[in-house]
Amino acid sequence: MPRRRYLSIIFILLIILFFTALFGVTAGAVTISFKEVVRVLGILFYPDQEDTNFTILFALRLPRVLLAMAVGASLSVAGTGFQGFFRNPLADPYVIGASSGAALGAALAIVLSLPAIGPVSSVSLCAFVGALVATFLAFSLSRFAGDPPPAVALLLAGTALSAFFSALLSLILVIKDKDMHRVYYWLLGGLGMSSWTELITAVPIMVLGAALVYIASRPLDILIQGDDVAYSLGIDVRRLRFLVASGASLAAAAAVASAGIIGFVGLIAPHAMRIIVGPNHRRLLPAAALGGALLVLVADIVARTIAAPLELPIGIITSIIGAPFFIVLLFKRGRHLGT
Repeated sequence: MPRRRYLSIIFILLIILFFTALFGVTAGAVTISFKEVVRVLGILFYPDQEDTNFTILFALRLPRVLLAMAVGASLSVAGTGFQGFFRNPLADPYVIGASSGAALGAALAIVLSLPAIGPVSSVSLCAFVGALVATFLAFSLSRFAGDPPPAVALLLAGTALSAFFSALLSLILVIKDKDMHRVYYWLLGGLGMSSWTELITAVPIMVLGAALVYIASRPLDILIQGDDVAYSLGIDVRRLRFLVASGASLAAAAAVASAGIIGFVGLIAPHAMRIIVGPNHRRLLPAAALGGALLVLVADIVARTIAAPLELPIGIITSIIGAPFFIVLLFKRGRHLGT
């Protein structure tokens, strides 16, 4: 694809994302006009604490819109990284157990009523730690299969850990059934507790994870051709895999800690953008990040407006969108999955 065409696509995505975000701050149980948004932005540096619209826009909706975009971009970058890592188009950000580890950590924080640590909620912190622990254990177990471990060993370790953590989560919910509703609602994903504090603490980790994946974008194009090809071209496969998996895991862990488990984003956005901009990871990653940000933002807007004042979990919306996409992808690529 010519560079000018690629930049045009990125520019169009940015424009669409900007206007969707602008619509996102106006939509909700209380509808605020664009004219009112402009007025509130005009008094941003001289806030009126008694202005209800200012409170709704600046304290509630703006951080939510920004966090939705950050979460979508992180999940999409993580999904793109893992798809290249495993050379599997069906890999997603949770493929090595990050989601099950995060779910277990969040459930423990909820049922034990752990207090917040400074400005960070205990649920978000425990979910983040749980995701990182699951990722670390998956890497540790996979190393028994070799050094560097083959990708299939990491995949199997992640699958086993996911089953184990899911069993522990089920056990906790059976014993502490009074907290089942809160845990289940968190598992479905949502941005109802978004705040500037959540944004400030989570986004730097997401950016770090995405940056690590992007640094490995060129070698990742070669790794897709196979380990032998990568070795023959002088690429340190062990270092490359560690870099990609660490970055993708960090981005996914921070996203899950901030918004719960939002499915299909890391699968839909990378494939949609791959169709548009091609498989080159240096071009694909920024496009996938914008596509993921747009997808989660739209899902969040639908979740809080379609049944207002009731707010639906984002995971329900993305699953409704993603399941048909996944089925179509399976039919198209299923015959190639074993090759």
